[in-house]
Amino acid sequence: MLLTETAPVSSPTQLRMSDLISALSYALDLTEGQPMGHAVKCCLLSMRLAEILQLTVEQKADLYYATLLKDTGCSSNAARMYEILGGDERKAKQEIKSTDWTRVSFEGLEYLLRNVMPGRSRLERVFAIASVATSRDAQTRELIGMRCDRGAQIARRIGFSEAMSSAIYSLDEHWNGKGFPDGHRGPDIPLISRIMNLCQTLEVFLTLNGVHDAFQVLRDRSGTWFDPELVRATADLEKDEALWKLIQEDGVREEVIGLEPVGGLLCVDEGGLDNVCEAFASVIDIKSPYTHSHSRGVTSVAVAICQRLNLSEDEVRLVRRAALLHDIGKLSVPNNILDKPGKLTATEWETVRLHPYYTQRILERIRGFQHLAFVASSHHERLNGSGYFRNLQSAQIPMSSRAIAVADVYDALSSQRPYRGALGKSEVFKIMSAEVPHALDADCFAALKSLDLTKGN
Repeated sequence: MLLTETAPVSSPTQLRMSDLISALSYALDLTEGQPMGHAVKCCLLSMRLAEILQLTVEQKADLYYATLLKDTGCSSNAARMYEILGGDERKAKQEIKSTDWTRVSFEGLEYLLRNVMPGRSRLERVFAIASVATSRDAQTRELIGMRCDRGAQIARRIGFSEAMSSAIYSLDEHWNGKGFPDGHRGPDIPLISRIMNLCQTLEVFLTLNGVHDAFQVLRDRSGTWFDPELVRATADLEKDEALWKLIQEDGVREEVIGLEPVGGLLCVDEGGLDNVCEAFASVIDIKSPYTHSHSRGVTSVAVAICQRLNLSEDEVRLVRRAALLHDIGKLSVPNNILDKPGKLTATEWETVRLHPYYTQRILERIRGFQHLAFVASSHHERLNGSGYFRNLQSAQIPMSSRAIAVADVYDALSSQRPYRGALGKSEVFKIMSAEVPHALDADCFAALKSLDLTKGN
């Protein structure tokens, strides 16, 4: 449930939606291959442009949250993009934001040469590149359609307006009708979508090449990608040296939280917070077909373990949210690693080992989430110090993290993976027993075995 600012604060966990969503947007940046902070910088640019355009408070509110959530559907096409290209889809996504993919060009060919089947034989690559080039429009429509549809669904699930959800759906439409997913043209494209598309392109090229070149891209694409009136409206922004200095500093997110439209301030109650956590769990899980229900599975088992151990209601509630978000840092891992059928290289394994670090980095930004961030990011720690990423030992690992760790191992072993099939419950318990009590907590494991578990039987 979304509450207005005047609604009564029912608990200490209540917080502003802007604080929550702006922090979680850092995870969306990761899965798009963008530097963390991309979405909040886009939001800052969008709100400055909204002032110039004199949008209504309602329009500003929709634009504000749509920009922060514009990439919520991005994980939905990650596996398919990996299937098509055969390489690091995060790198491919990063590069495509600075490539004019709407026309056949040498630039587009170079993009394919860099991103299709890297490491394969020359013959394999030639056939693969030819196949991708031949199916370019259909595959682009499919990939963008997947992310736009999913992004709009998640916005609706959180409780945002239909106008805001539709704006996310139309993010990649272009003024000349050659965008995706539906090829809408000119004013048929929602104004909010037009602003977001312009501002995300501006931010990408600003980061790559600086202010002058970024605005030159807008001028070059005026009338094709972008609404010419919007491009003209950005003229004052180009001269705003204070804005560009702010974007280069570390305080953009704090500035963005302060820019939330006054009439649209939202706070999140307990139910609303759970709703956002569940929505982002689905963003995490849909990234790979092998983890399509992992976060929810871990959450169900971890909560049951904690209840069996008679933990307090407050602790169980924290475990539920931490378990839903424990793998949010895994959005930093490309699908050529997540879905790899063979053994990982040392470099690939190090990339996987960093995902709890990113979970910590993302969740600790939210006011009041510091303990939750620690609990969630400790799901690969082990009592004997053999875990990661902090190499914590027994006394440093709270019971809440121990419960999530046991649930995580159980769900991983009892689910199909690219390198093996799902294991039966008896085999899972046998493997886990070897890790108790030196690595996995004995009480949590005993509670797990006492549960009525049907998965993997």
